[in-house]
Amino acid sequence: MKGMGGEGEDCPFEFNFDPATFKVGDTVSYKVSTMEGWPFVGTLIEVHDDYVVISPGPTEPDARYRASRQDRPMVDGAEI
Repeated sequence: MKGMGGEGEDCPFEFNFDPATFKVGDTVSYKVSTMEGWPFVGTLIEVHDDYVVISPGPTEPDARYRASRQDRPMVDGAEI
């Protein structure tokens, strides 16, 4: 993502924003319902017809969040 890193740098992540092509291992930008406006980065560990399961990464290795299957998946804040 151009211009999303530090000054003059690109973002270090490449996101999949197309829910029709989601697959396990994709990096996604997701939202949490109770943290409006804050973007989070996670990895898809399950992909289903109407939802996905996201791992938020190495800082929370055992965490798994169920989210909506949309361009930026939404996690219910009660799960966090």
